[in-house]
Amino acid sequence: MAVRIAVLGDSNQDFVMRAERMPRPGETLVGSDLQLVPGGKGANQAVTAARVGAEVTFIGSVGDDLMGPRLLANLEREGIDTSFATTDPQAHSGSAFIALLPSGENSILHCMGANLEVSPEQVEGAREAIERADILLVQLGVPPETVLRGMELAEEAGTSVLFDPAPVRGDLDPMWPHTTVACPNESEAEVITGRPVTDLREACAAARWFREHSVEVAIVKLGARGAMVLDDDGARIVRGYVVDVVDTTGAGDAFAGALGTRLAEGAPVEEALAFANAAGAMAAARFGAQPSLPTRDEVEALMAEQKSEDRVQGL
Repeated sequence: MAVRIAVLGDSNQDFVMRAERMPRPGETLVGSDLQLVPGGKGANQAVTAARVGAEVTFIGSVGDDLMGPRLLANLEREGIDTSFATTDPQAHSGSAFIALLPSGENSILHCMGANLEVSPEQVEGAREAIERADILLVQLGVPPETVLRGMELAEEAGTSVLFDPAPVRGDLDPMWPHTTVACPNESEAEVITGRPVTDLREACAAARWFREHSVEVAIVKLGARGAMVLDDDGARIVRGYVVDVVDTTGAGDAFAGALGTRLAEGAPVEEALAFANAAGAMAAARFGAQPSLPTRDEVEALMAEQKSEDRVQGL
């Protein structure tokens, strides 16, 4: 039987344009190849979890506009339960304007729209979905007070919480005691802890900060290098997979959705991290957010192709 995952988060319409470089202040550049792609950290994580085998419920909000029904229909085509997602008549759907460089790196301007209307009361109404879930995935694409209420409900129900703290904003201190797994990237860990995170030693120090703030499993994503983890078994790095990078949009969300699924299935942390690294790599190797998100067969094929005996190394 498939594990159950609840995702509390944002859903966006991405407007993606290719550019040779980012414009300077006051400068206008000509981009190319504008594409409209479904995205949003919460929705991306939900789609990833569904594609790698989980039964997924999405809790969020879209606007009463042309984009809202399309965003929900896209989730439903993936088999995701959207019965706890609302349509706000006073707000536009979340939108992200993405400039994609030839290297695959991107710059994003995000207008949150209806995502800001996801309230603690709406989450209360989704209590049933959180209580029956094996794990709750949360980010910061909806108001922090809403995220906190979701975490509290999960803790009351004995549901694990995976917290991907992005985009970093608000007072996060009340959230750490309710967090089972935290998985910031290097820049997010630096903002949260107030310490530089530029190498493995500093990543370990950041992970210790999260552990000191009551997080059970502290993970710092290291991009193409993989991810490091600190838990009761000590610090380890789980190295990444090699791909030709096309577009990094959604790679971190693929990581979180895949990680949450494998942890819910009972996989050891190192195995779950290897799976998550492979999922993130596959997403980075393809264009767009949700179109790039891999299936379980694709993730496992990459892992088999690049099988390594030293994937996990102690620190």
